[in-house]
Amino acid sequence: MPVALVTGPGSGIGRATAVGLGRAGFHVIAAGRHPETIEPVIGEVASAGGSGEFLELDLASLRSVIDAARRIVGSDRPIDVLVNNAGIGVNRRGLTDDGFEVHFGINHLGHHALTRDLEPVLSAGARVVSLTSAMHQRARGIDFERLRRPTTLIGLAEYATSKLANVLFIRELARRRPALSAYAVHPGLVRTRLIPGPMRVIPGTGMLSPEQGADTVLWCALSDEVASESGQYYQERTSLLPSPSAQDDDLARELWVRSEMWSGGAEE
Repeated sequence: MPVALVTGPGSGIGRATAVGLGRAGFHVIAAGRHPETIEPVIGEVASAGGSGEFLELDLASLRSVIDAARRIVGSDRPIDVLVNNAGIGVNRRGLTDDGFEVHFGINHLGHHALTRDLEPVLSAGARVVSLTSAMHQRARGIDFERLRRPTTLIGLAEYATSKLANVLFIRELARRRPALSAYAVHPGLVRTRLIPGPMRVIPGTGMLSPEQGADTVLWCALSDEVASESGQYYQERTSLLPSPSAQDDDLARELWVRSEMWSGGAEE
């Protein structure tokens, strides 16, 4: 049975992705903070035809990320699909346990460290799918000094920066790890907890269901049509050009090197 690891599978796109992978016959490692919210999803995965297990993971703590990866590597099971789904939206403020602005720390840095530390068990041809957002286009670059300061009032700029980092991460991962297949996915405007509560109930917003939002994620994880297009940015099963900043190879390399340094990896 192929194995997938999905972060943030307790609700929304993560839940829909985990269940979709179960339907495709995967064993799903459901990684998150709260087993009480994830155990029901594991039941849904089993009902869909797969199997699952809970993995404790807090992306706001690099120690938690390292420990979670060690548990998986220690089990010596190959991972065929890694879905970096978990994240936070606007109206979240503060710093992670390691002193990084929360959007950057959770949405990017934790996933960078997780992907790197799982490399020993990522099978040949394994797929890495990271969720991003069209909001990455609002970030004209990355102020690396800003990443150690608390979030501003709403956090919109910080969120956009973290989403730019997601696209750059996939671009650089594809360059450095050609044995892997890496994809960045904008799922669209999806009715999840990342959207402020009042917006979820306003009619006419055109928001997608979590299942619709997970469609391209699952397509990138499973379809043969994308297997040779590593490093691309996708929306609605279509490869699109991301923003100019997201195509900046020098910025991608700098982000990678700094992320390695900050998360305890070897600088390359």
